[in-house]
Amino acid sequence: MGASSAAAVPEIDSSPSGAGTLANVTADTKRDSVATSPTVTVDADVEWDFTAAVVSSEAPPPPPPPTPTVQRPTADTAPAARTGERTAPQQQQEQAEPASEPQETAEPASGSGSAVVDIARRYIGTPYVYGGTSPGGFDCSGFTAYVYAQVGVSIPRSSSGQRNAGRVVSASEARPGDLVWWPGHVGIYTGNGQHIAARNPGTPLHESGMHRGSPTFIRVVE
Repeated sequence: MGASSAAAVPEIDSSPSGAGTLANVTADTKRDSVATSPTVTVDADVEWDFTAAVVSSEAPPPPPPPTPTVQRPTADTAPAARTGERTAPQQQQEQAEPASEPQETAEPASGSGSAVVDIARRYIGTPYVYGGTSPGGFDCSGFTAYVYAQVGVSIPRSSSGQRNAGRVVSASEARPGDLVWWPGHVGIYTGNGQHIAARNPGTPLHESGMHRGSPTFIRVVE
């Protein structure tokens, strides 16, 4: 490996007669280039040692199992029974059942002595009419029967029948609202020895003291 890498550049004849010399110079230059290329030589007793690279690999550990997630019910997913919402079968059952209407209960027939007196006094001034049973005109028993009917109590139409319409009480036990009765005449006791009655034709219905003695007091309403 002692060859020089430098090559002498030949002089080229630039005359017309030197044209053939240029080709020769080029060929010589190529040979010199090959001769000057470096050559590597190795001794025959050189031993070559190639150590194979050992590559080891380990499998990565398996990933941990996924943790199960429990979905807790929220306000939007809560059961209908806990949110107050009715299910479809419940709504259909409610629609199928008609709404119950409140039933009217009739009040039982009742009356009180004070109510009887209050109603009786409304008709003071009504003219006496024989056989009369309305505010257009009353006779004695027609008036008493009409007043008691206003408090839901029915008594006989005639004065003789009203004698047995209730239980007889003494004068000391008599109280407003009791019937006060004489043979052929009847009225409503208002207390303190007073009564309201339709007495006779030409005299309108009015409240006054007893015009007869020994009346019978009859308790119709308690």
